[in-house]
Amino acid sequence: MGIHYDSKNKTFHLKAKDTSYVMGILRDGYLAHLYWGKGIGAYHHSNFLQYLDRGFSGNPYQHKEDRTFSLDTLPQEYPQYGSTDFRKPAYQIQLENGSTVSDLRYVAHTIFKGKTPLLGLPATYVESDDEAETLEITLEDSLIGLKVILSYTVFEQYNAMTRSVRFVNEGNQSIKLLQALSVNVDFRDAEFDFLHLHGAHVKERHIERQPLRHGIQSVESTRGSSSHQHNPFIALLRKGTTEDTGEVYGFNFVYSGNFLAQAEVDQFRNTRVTMGINPFDFTWKLETGESFQTPEAVMVYSSAGLGDMSRTFHELYRTRLVRGTYRDQVRPILVNNWEATYFDFNEEKILEIAEVGREVGIELFVLDDGWFGKRDDDRSSLGDWFVDKEKLPNGLNHLASDVNAKGMKFGLWFEPEMISVDSDLYREHPDWCLHVPDRTRSESRNQLILDFSRDDVCKEITKRVSNILASAPITYVKWDMNRNMTEIGSAVLPADRQRETAHRYMLGLYKVMEEITTSFPHILFESCSGGGGRFDPGMLYYMPQTWTSDNTDAVSRLKIQYGTSLVYPIVSMGAHVSAVPNHQVDRSTSMKMRGDVAMSGNLGYELDLTKLTNEEKEIVKEQVSAYKEIRSLIQFGEFYRLMSPFEGNQTAWMFTNKDKSEVIVYYFRVLAEPAAPMTFLRLKGIDVTKQYEHIGTNNIYGGDELAYAGLSIPIELKGDFQSKVWHFRQK
Repeated sequence: MGIHYDSKNKTFHLKAKDTSYVMGILRDGYLAHLYWGKGIGAYHHSNFLQYLDRGFSGNPYQHKEDRTFSLDTLPQEYPQYGSTDFRKPAYQIQLENGSTVSDLRYVAHTIFKGKTPLLGLPATYVESDDEAETLEITLEDSLIGLKVILSYTVFEQYNAMTRSVRFVNEGNQSIKLLQALSVNVDFRDAEFDFLHLHGAHVKERHIERQPLRHGIQSVESTRGSSSHQHNPFIALLRKGTTEDTGEVYGFNFVYSGNFLAQAEVDQFRNTRVTMGINPFDFTWKLETGESFQTPEAVMVYSSAGLGDMSRTFHELYRTRLVRGTYRDQVRPILVNNWEATYFDFNEEKILEIAEVGREVGIELFVLDDGWFGKRDDDRSSLGDWFVDKEKLPNGLNHLASDVNAKGMKFGLWFEPEMISVDSDLYREHPDWCLHVPDRTRSESRNQLILDFSRDDVCKEITKRVSNILASAPITYVKWDMNRNMTEIGSAVLPADRQRETAHRYMLGLYKVMEEITTSFPHILFESCSGGGGRFDPGMLYYMPQTWTSDNTDAVSRLKIQYGTSLVYPIVSMGAHVSAVPNHQVDRSTSMKMRGDVAMSGNLGYELDLTKLTNEEKEIVKEQVSAYKEIRSLIQFGEFYRLMSPFEGNQTAWMFTNKDKSEVIVYYFRVLAEPAAPMTFLRLKGIDVTKQYEHIGTNNIYGGDELAYAGLSIPIELKGDFQSKVWHFRQK
C-alpha cells in the first residue's frame, strides 16, 4: 500500500486498498496518466503509450520535428489549453496582457505519511498518519511564475483516493484564474455508461444512466448551492456493470456551491473526466504571492459493481469525513412540528405534541420555523433571531426545560443564511444581502440571501445564532437554506473580484459552520436546503446528517433514498413519517409502509401526534420501540440494494452488521397487480456458512439458502403500498 516513485522510469504508483493509480513524467516534464483500476503488484508499462501522427493534432514547440507527439492525444493528469490540446482543460488562467495560454511542467514532488487538512475547506481526514499516504506534485509555468501543486491521497483501508489543487502566483504580475478544477482523469477508451443523480425540489437524486457518447456529457449547478437538480457526483460504469459486478469509477465533490462534473469523449474515443468549481461566472484574482486552494474531490474505484462503490463511500464518509460527538453515536428519534402546525402554534400546542411524543417513546422534539421575530408566515423576520414572545411568552429556555421534563431533548430550526426584507436586520443593513448596484433584488420565498463573503455579516450571524443556542438546553439544530442565489454580488468587493463572490460565500459559510459547530459540540446539527438541495460531502463535514427531502411521501421516498444511498451513508439521511394524505403529493399510504421507509434512515415523525387515533398511536409506539432495537444496525451497518424502484413496481434493500451476525431486510411493493408473478429476494452480504434465525417465527435458515434460494414474498401482501420486514440473527 502507499505511494512508490520509480526514479528510473519516472512513474508514480499509488496504491489504495485494492486499487492502483499510475502516472508518469514524460519528455520535457509533461505529466501523463497511465492506469487507474484493480490493484496491481508492480507497474512495468505493459500498456505503454503509443504515438501516431494524427492529422490536426498539433505538436508542442519542443517537439515540432516529431509529429507523433501531441498534447491533443496524450492522456494527462492536469491538462492546459492553448498549446496543442484542444479538449476541455482542467484549468485556465488569464494574464494582464489578456492572454490565456499557459504551460505547466513537472519540477518536483514530495511523498509523506498522512493527509494535510485543506485550509478553510471541508475534506476527508485521517486519525493516524498510518491510515493514508499523500503525494504532492509541483508543476510550474516558468515564464510567468505560476506553480500548481497537485495533491493525491490514497487510503490504506479504502479503494478511495482524494485529489485537490493549489495555485501559487510567484510571478511579478497578477494572474486571473478563469477555471480551477480539482480533478482530471484521462481514460484511453470510452466503453462506459455515464451515471448521475438528477432531480428537483421534492424529487431529489433520481438515478439516470446512459451510454457515454461522443462530445461532452455534464452535470452542474449554477444556483449557488450543490442543488436539488444535480448532485456533485458522477460515475463511469463499464458496459454490463450491475449492483454486484463490473467496474465503476465514482467521483464526488466535497463542496456545497456551484460545481461542474463532466466527461468528454474525443475523436479518438478517449474519455476525459473533470470535476470542480463551476467556471461559469467564476474568476479569482491572484496577486503576487497569493494562492488559491481548490476543494477536494473523492475518487472511488470498484471492481464489484455499484454496491461495492457505495459501501466504500459510506464507510469513508461516515468515519473519515463526518466529525464530532455524534459521528459514532446512534441518532435520536424525533418529532418535528412543521407539517403539524406550520407557523400556527403556541407554547401549549407544542407541549401537547411533546406529551404524546413522550407517550410513544420519541426522544427529541424539534421546534421548526416560526419561533422568532414576528414570523407568522414566510414573509418576515429572517435574520431577527430573537424569540417571539407572543407565541412563546415564557421564552425558549422555559419551553425546552418543559420538554426536557417530559424525558425528551429539545431541538430548534434556523435559517441563518437568509434575510427577510421585512426584518429589523434588513432595515438596519440593506447592503448585507447579495446584490448588484442598480438592479432589482429578486426574492424567492420572500427572502434574500445574506452576503457571507463579508466578515462582518458572518460575525453578526454567528453571534446571533450562538446567543440562542447558549440560552436554552438545545441539543439539535436543523440548519435550513430555502432559496438559490440571484444577483450574485457583494458591496465590499472591488469590480475585478465580483466573480469571486459565490465561492467567497461558501468559504464564509464554512467558517461560520466551523465556529458554531465547534462551540456547541453537544448539539446534533442537521443540514437542510428545502430538503435535499444541499446534500453533499461539504455539508456532512460540518453536520453529520441531512434532511433528505421535503417530500415525505413513502412512495416518493423509495426513489429518493435509494438514489441518495448510491453515495451517502444511511446514517446521514433524515427520514420522517408524515400524515396522509401526504402534504406534497396528496397520496395516502399505510402507517406501516411509511414507518418501514422512514426506519430505513434516521427515523423521525412530522405530523400532529395529538390527532392520531389510539390504534395509530400504538403503531407508532411499536415502530419507535422496534427502531430503538435495530437503529445501530441501520445507521452503522453495511447497506445492500436488492431491487430498484427505478426498474419496476418493487423495491428492496437490506442491512448487515460487520460480522454478518444480524440482518434486516425491507421489501416494498407500490401497486397491486392482477395475475402477479410469485417473487422472491436473494439476500446479499451475508455469511453463507452461518445459520440464521428468523426473529418472530424462530425458523432457521442457512446463509447459503438465503443467498441462493432466497426469500419468498408472501402472497398475503394484498393491495397497494405494501411492505414487509425480515429480521435475522445468527443462530
